[in-house]
Amino acid sequence: MTEVVASVMLVLGSLLAFVAAIGLLRFNDVFSRMQATSKPATLGILLTLGGAALVVTTRAPAVAKLLLVIVLQFMTVPISAHLVGRAVYRAGAKIRLEGGVDELAEYLSSQDD
Repeated sequence: MTEVVASVMLVLGSLLAFVAAIGLLRFNDVFSRMQATSKPATLGILLTLGGAALVVTTRAPAVAKLLLVIVLQFMTVPISAHLVGRAVYRAGAKIRLEGGVDELAEYLSSQDD
């Protein structure tokens, strides 16, 4: 039963990583690409490493390493995506606003005055 659950997790994780790769190729702007690569890739890594942790033969050291990788991914991917988005925004990239408001531009323009 454990092998079946691990196999499903590995397949789902691989599919999510594939979806992230397709999003990276298909989306036009940096902000959409950033969203497409950070969200599904992080969940894909979680599922893949979780599935691997279920079937590892030497449990303690390998599972600890896999859990460490999962924790570090969840800590670093959102921060790096935020910093990339911030740098691109400050460099002057255009944002596609479909019914939204760029609140940061309003805030930054009020700070310049």
